[in-house]
Amino acid sequence: MTEFKKTFLKLGERVHHVALLANLIKWIILGSIVGIVVGLLSALFLFSLQFVTNKRMEFPWLLYFLPLGGAFVSFLYAKYGKMSAQGNNLILDQIHQGDKEIPLRMAPLVFIGTIITHLFGGSAGREGTAVQMGGSIAEYIGKVFRLDRIDQRIILMSGISSGFGSVFGTPLAGAIFGMEVISMGSMEYSALIPCFIASFIGNLVATEFGAVHSHYVISGIPELSTMVAIKVIIASILFGIISIVFSEGIHECKRIFSRLFKNSMTKSIIGGFIIILMTTLIGTRDYLGLGLPVLKASFEEIVSKSAFLWKIIFTSITLGSGFQGGEVTPFFLVGSSFGNTLGGVLNLSPFFLAGLGLVSVFCGATNTPVSSFILGLELFHGEGIIYIFMACIISYLFSGHHGIYTSQQINNAKSKILQIPENTTIGSVRKMRRERT
Repeated sequence: MTEFKKTFLKLGERVHHVALLANLIKWIILGSIVGIVVGLLSALFLFSLQFVTNKRMEFPWLLYFLPLGGAFVSFLYAKYGKMSAQGNNLILDQIHQGDKEIPLRMAPLVFIGTIITHLFGGSAGREGTAVQMGGSIAEYIGKVFRLDRIDQRIILMSGISSGFGSVFGTPLAGAIFGMEVISMGSMEYSALIPCFIASFIGNLVATEFGAVHSHYVISGIPELSTMVAIKVIIASILFGIISIVFSEGIHECKRIFSRLFKNSMTKSIIGGFIIILMTTLIGTRDYLGLGLPVLKASFEEIVSKSAFLWKIIFTSITLGSGFQGGEVTPFFLVGSSFGNTLGGVLNLSPFFLAGLGLVSVFCGATNTPVSSFILGLELFHGEGIIYIFMACIISYLFSGHHGIYTSQQINNAKSKILQIPENTTIGSVRKMRRERT
């Protein structure tokens, strides 16, 4: 090789690494901006959520204003929301197709809507709100900096990561979730650094401004044996099936309410009255709001055997009738309470299975095994690592091609036995399934 060629190759390598360094600096800056803004919003959101939850506990009569609260939120979305009502699926569609607009107004609308839902007792979570705030903020930042199509997709993923990581206090799971939730069976590693920076900074900012996150202690972890492994596999299969029941319950409630009530305000009013009626009939308010007391109790004592079922019903009706809020915390509660119940059946610690259930039902419903595994490590401080991994991958498999996000693409089928057309979404699979029946 001539001296000229050697010099040219060395120069090329230097230019290559300079370009990579410039790319790193760019995403550190953009990811930090997304993380700072979303982290601030998450801190404000978590503080507001705790405030209205305390008020609802202090003034139980607020529940009876749930129909009016739902009608008001539906009015806001009908008049000002544009495409905001599509929620998380709008963000996924924009990442996949790039031909839609995520309005900046999505952030304040979902913030207000979720706070009203929790003030009056609707059963919902908080992840959807954080992700939508993150997505709308990231979209706006991308427009300000005039990012191209590829970078716009990446910054949207970082917005998802920042919202998830900051609202749950799980920056590593948040980083992976932003990449993994987009498509089933694949991840875009080009977004790894931006997603990590946004999630890490978002969580750091939220924590610095007083955000309080719930982490749990998983106890009763058994010694690994063949029999224990078999029992964990059985439990994990059941967790995957429960994730299907929950996801489909929400989808079916949305479909039924939309078919029966064309007016969105009427739909929310009826849903609010149903929640009031059920609360009165079963004689407990454990399943209103986030349901954190039941979730916490799943790791400390034996909870009601029907707790997971009631939470599925309450959340499906709340979200199905048009109230705003996320699904992840209800997934946590359903998984942990169902695992708690399985403890007596499988002769394993109910608190151990509560931990596996929490991450497994979430995994099955979101089709995110890697981020679910990391979520378990962050929430449980690394305890029961091998069991958490087993539970996540088995639940992921047995949840099939179901899930809470209808715009999630299926890039790789979970088994070659299941023939899935290319670029199919969970929503289109549901549609094909209904047409066959």
